[in-house]
Amino acid sequence: MIQMLKPAQVPDSVVGRRSIAVLVVILTGQFMTVLDGSIVNVAIPSMRSNLDTGGAALQLIVAGYVIAYAVLLIGGARLGDRLTQRRTFIAGLAVFTLASLACGLAWNAESLIVFRFGQGVGAAALAPQVMTLIQRTFAGAARARALSIYAAIVSGGLLAGQIIGGLIVDADLGGSGWRGVFLVNVPIGLALLVLAPRVLPVTVARADRTVDGLGLVTLTATVLLLVVPLVLGRELGFPLWSWLCLGAGVLGSAVFVLVERAVAGRGRDPLFAPQVLGAPGLLAAAATLLLVMGTFGGWLFVSAIHMQSDLGYSALRAGAQFLPMAATFAVAGLSWQRVPARLHARMIPFGLVVSAASLGWLAWLLGDGAGIGPAASIAFGLFGLGNGLAFSPLMTRALAAVPLPLAADASGILVTSVQLGTVAGIATIGSVFFESVGTTASSAADAVAVVHLICAATTLVAAASAAVAVRRISR
Repeated sequence: MIQMLKPAQVPDSVVGRRSIAVLVVILTGQFMTVLDGSIVNVAIPSMRSNLDTGGAALQLIVAGYVIAYAVLLIGGARLGDRLTQRRTFIAGLAVFTLASLACGLAWNAESLIVFRFGQGVGAAALAPQVMTLIQRTFAGAARARALSIYAAIVSGGLLAGQIIGGLIVDADLGGSGWRGVFLVNVPIGLALLVLAPRVLPVTVARADRTVDGLGLVTLTATVLLLVVPLVLGRELGFPLWSWLCLGAGVLGSAVFVLVERAVAGRGRDPLFAPQVLGAPGLLAAAATLLLVMGTFGGWLFVSAIHMQSDLGYSALRAGAQFLPMAATFAVAGLSWQRVPARLHARMIPFGLVVSAASLGWLAWLLGDGAGIGPAASIAFGLFGLGNGLAFSPLMTRALAAVPLPLAADASGILVTSVQLGTVAGIATIGSVFFESVGTTASSAADAVAVVHLICAATTLVAAASAAVAVRRISR
């Protein structure tokens, strides 16, 4: 008689192949959502001329996606528990793919901004499921490796976006121009929609998990009140309404804390559950990631504009300038575990100090209006190396000790910090650049130098925050 294999008796080779297939599908989806946070940067000059729009609209095209992604991410994590990660991932992927098609067909700046928000909604449903599915699919050393790849993709996708975006815009297939940076998602998304139902594991819905609607509305309103004035205020001369919105945003932050406490006091699930916030070092790690990605996102936004508008580089050449940084980031982010374990805690703040030093060097190199020469390329490489030594190890260490039932919420908090940091960086650093840049080459160079010095300073603050985070995680 043939004996049926129980799940525990399934051959390791079969389990291994299925686990790899799950990882490929979910990380490809994650990569697309991260990629779209930066792929539009190198397409901005083309959008500006084709759509005849200004700096504020361009910032909203870039940041609108990230705003929706950031504020809805925690709700997406909770929805995954409620409806199962498999269903929510597939639904988010479908929305993201459809919105990408709409972005590629947008007829003006306003419609593109709306469709970018739609992309962010899909990404917010898709992305939080990735961490939980990794936690459920892998264990032990395999889980640590999968988490390391995940962390590298979350940050490395931003760099890849610069390079891939440059290739797509420069290729101008079928006269698509900037539209190609959105349309490229469509065939990939459709392929994943075919594979995901066949590959992703079936999980059990948790009826006890609820979506904190009041907290979600409060958080969304607070983020919009803080970000929109920063993006639009400069071009409008910072009118009274912009200052009122910023004040209301600060007040909204306090209201959000009170709402979350009230939700928890009633025995319901707040967006930021106390037991998750109490995980060792999680809040300090989230603060560090917010600072790092605020610096990184704003710097990428400004650099892409400077290279094409001020230095006259093509989209492809501008994207290619980031290759040294992408290469060193990838090597450091994927091989940091080979460094002796006793050095891991020190490696994270050290990497950020290296990044800060490289930004200071770039301020000096680019402050005279020169192009990207060999020395600047080396500085780019050091910047990528420093971030690679910090980002992936910090996210991996912060998440590795989180219990499985809290995986989705913890992942949502960290990735929300990443996205909010990117929004804040684009809004604030982008505004500083647009306010400082003039019509001459020397004024543009001065603006770039100022931006790099600001980024160097914030990275040093992030290094201090990272030192606190790793000390708490290691306790």
